[in-house]
Amino acid sequence: MLSAVALIAVVASVIGAVTTIAYRSYLYDQLDAQTLTVATRAAGPPPGALHGSVPPPGAPLARDPLTAVTGGGAPVGTVGARIGEDGTLDRAVRSTEHQDTDRFGQVTEARLTTTQSAALATVARDGSPHTVTLPGLGDYRVRHTDGVNGDFLVGLPLESLHDSLTTLVLVEACVTGAGLVAAGLTGNALIGMALRPLRRVAATATRVSELPLHSGEVMLHERVPLAEADPATEVGQVGAALNRMLGHVASALAARQESETRVRRFVADAGHELRTPLASIRGYAELTRRGREEPGPDTRHALRRIESEALRMAGLVDDLLLLARLDQGRPLEQAPVDLVPLLVDAVSDARAAGPGHRWSLELPPPETESARTTVRGDAARLHQVLANLLANARTHTPPGTSVVARVVPAPGPHLSVVVEIADNGPGIPEELLPRVFERFARGDASRSRAAGSTGLGLAIVRAVTATHGGTVDAASRPGRTLFTLTLPAAPAQEDAPAHSLSTG
Repeated sequence: MLSAVALIAVVASVIGAVTTIAYRSYLYDQLDAQTLTVATRAAGPPPGALHGSVPPPGAPLARDPLTAVTGGGAPVGTVGARIGEDGTLDRAVRSTEHQDTDRFGQVTEARLTTTQSAALATVARDGSPHTVTLPGLGDYRVRHTDGVNGDFLVGLPLESLHDSLTTLVLVEACVTGAGLVAAGLTGNALIGMALRPLRRVAATATRVSELPLHSGEVMLHERVPLAEADPATEVGQVGAALNRMLGHVASALAARQESETRVRRFVADAGHELRTPLASIRGYAELTRRGREEPGPDTRHALRRIESEALRMAGLVDDLLLLARLDQGRPLEQAPVDLVPLLVDAVSDARAAGPGHRWSLELPPPETESARTTVRGDAARLHQVLANLLANARTHTPPGTSVVARVVPAPGPHLSVVVEIADNGPGIPEELLPRVFERFARGDASRSRAAGSTGLGLAIVRAVTATHGGTVDAASRPGRTLFTLTLPAAPAQEDAPAHSLSTG
């Protein structure tokens, strides 16, 4: 629209300029013709043009020729001057309109001043019209004419011509401005009507972009209306193409959802089916090991390995079932939970499981009432999150590593409680760090499957944390690994139930 208005402005400016130049040329030609008429009337016909006797040079004329300038229908303000034999102006006059009451409307003459006469005398005497400025009178169109009455300079004022040109320019500017405003308003309305279907297409694309397409069950019903999907128009072609693309995306999402559903169902069914035989294997292995008959060393070793692997497989099944339940969106228990006792218990358990590590705990001062460490959630699952983070630090770092667990309380009732688990171990490989919370994500030997790691611990941490409305992040470099758990604090009026702290 702006380009169109600018183009209209350029065209209107060109038309106005051409019109003004043509009109100015016309006015000048008209004024020159009028000047020639007045000059010829004053000077008379050229010498020899009339038959009969011609007054000798210097003889007095019967009638003053300058009366053709100051009277005889010449415009008011016309100037005229007779040129003497020595080339100077004998007499220079200007026609004026008398303002006396008894002579109102009669044209009289007034003598030009010395400076005005001197300016008039500078006009070239070549018979062509020239523009000259007379002091106090303005611009004049003056020409030289000779005739039987002598040589004369006659000029007409340019004031009315300039006024006409100024009026024309003002009219053109006003008409152009009004036209540009009208074109802008009309163009804006027309463009708005033309782009309205495109805005509907854009609105459909915006609604689709706001859908959570990355996970979960997604029903992609958004489509461009059929009125905006007409292939006969450019906008309709865009709408039809978007509808086809949305159809392909919906099919892909449906296939992905069906595949995820089958996988989740398989995991849940497999977990339930494996629980019973695993329990039987563990039970019979333990019963045989504790029986009255004394088995041999190889048998006892085999039974211990069966029991250990059955226990590890049972843990893997429990983790898979937990992830499957969280994926299905099953709600967890919601109750006030103080993270300090949970972290103390988790660190105590970790110290017992990894005595070769140096464990330390940093807690906020208990007398700080404004510093709250209570969140809403499932105490058992939150304890599992903390235990998994500490187990991750214990499993993937060598003995002698220092592990620090700290709680950063929320400064207000509606902020977040932060738990940090830091160690000075070898760190997480750079290529593994972006996917460390994925299921079965494993690194090199520095973070191996030692101590029965299943590769699901950090995935459970992220899933449980997300269910509680929190986040978990990992940052690592050689000699420094930090896991940051952030959970929304519980309202100030809620108090966590009493929790028995284990010693260790």
